[in-house]
Amino acid sequence: MTFISKYLCFNMNRLYTSVIILLLTQVCFGQLTLRVVDLPDNTPANPSIYVAGNFQGWDPGHVDYQLTDDGNGVFEIEFSPPVGSLEFKFTRGNWGTVEGNAAGGPIPNRTYNYTGAAATVELTILSWEDLSGSSGNSTAASNVQILEEDFFMPQLNRSRRIWIYLPPDYDSSQKDYPVLYMHDGQNVFDAATSFSGEWEVDESLNQLFDEGDYGVIVVAIDNGGSLRIDEYSPWDNPNYGGGEGDEYMEFIVNTLKPHIDSNYRTLTSREFTGLMGSSLGALISLYGGIEYQDVFSKIGLFSPSYWFADECFDHVGNTGKQETMKFYSIIGVLEGTTHVNNLNQMETTLMEAGFTSEELNQIVHNDGQHSEWYWAREFPAAYEWLFGDLDLTDSHEISQNSINVFPNPASEHLFINGIDIIENQTVEIFHSSGQLLSREKLSTNQVDLQKMPRGFYIIRISDERGVLLVRKITRID
Repeated sequence: MTFISKYLCFNMNRLYTSVIILLLTQVCFGQLTLRVVDLPDNTPANPSIYVAGNFQGWDPGHVDYQLTDDGNGVFEIEFSPPVGSLEFKFTRGNWGTVEGNAAGGPIPNRTYNYTGAAATVELTILSWEDLSGSSGNSTAASNVQILEEDFFMPQLNRSRRIWIYLPPDYDSSQKDYPVLYMHDGQNVFDAATSFSGEWEVDESLNQLFDEGDYGVIVVAIDNGGSLRIDEYSPWDNPNYGGGEGDEYMEFIVNTLKPHIDSNYRTLTSREFTGLMGSSLGALISLYGGIEYQDVFSKIGLFSPSYWFADECFDHVGNTGKQETMKFYSIIGVLEGTTHVNNLNQMETTLMEAGFTSEELNQIVHNDGQHSEWYWAREFPAAYEWLFGDLDLTDSHEISQNSINVFPNPASEHLFINGIDIIENQTVEIFHSSGQLLSREKLSTNQVDLQKMPRGFYIIRISDERGVLLVRKITRID
């Protein structure tokens, strides 16, 4: 055989081998192709269209999940998701540009049962919520306000919109209220800002108030869009991101909560403070509740995405029970066996960490889905279980006018009179920006200011009944 014949034979064998490998690869690893064959007439020219779903962390603008334009108005993407029930939606890069229904309103998540075999699914996008004209029809109740459009988050060096719900009798009473902090604020009160429906928290709480509930303040923090995954997990997932959850929780505990407590009539102690979220918002709620047991005592976990970070189980076990807590957890059977099993595993982990069955309420609903309609339906029951047994009265009789702090300005120490010093009183000092600088039990009528640089501060003293004193003070040399 000549050299040329051997060369051609060798390369032909390589070619046959490559073809065989390619065919085997296609058989063993089937591809799912999503083809969008029709777009709304008002779609902007040359759009960038993405698919976001439970197979990629619900990132609305992930570069690996951008559809390709075939030049004839058809957009498609080919990928290999995990076998099982897929949920997804199309966006133009963020949740503000998510697809909508025929009327331009929110739609449930799309679903597809992927078997692992190669398949092509042709789909139509009916509308874009931001271009439908329906986004201006707010469904938020009149007692919901935007606290600030761009509330600065110093721990993350970025800003975020913050919402606040005040009980119906807030302006007509002198009551102090428990506080519930919630994530994904766009979806909590208003269908106009949600990407797939709202939780209807304001409607539910107003109805419960009419039926005799004491009332609660709800503070909702918008998610960061493409930064949501990073902020809602302190642990990094190599496929999806994460890793900024520590800073996000520090923002809530050390910046946002002091601001709320300083400007609204709140019951500040952990007994009256809760944290709630869904999906990755539930993951960060679990982390925040375990990490800050001295701040929160009531944790709502709706369809938690424990799959995102196995470290969450170790975190609970290693930290252990430090305070009495309440954990309310729900999951839907339609969310998949993995999610149900993870919820059961976390219940076991919490009990092994020292929490009792009285502190845990876990419910599996046969019809539950990973969707806002499900969380909206279950919110009232979760709220009543978490907050319903609080010992609340209609009045807070302690008068701040009877409490004095002196001297003011002060150099080294501040003295307090007008209250009996008891073990469960807490003194906190905030920077004028609202950042918490120190928190400690008040054991004497003297507060040490020597570690504080000169400047203006806010001092707050509270106990289980709420805030006893808020004063602006000046530290001088």
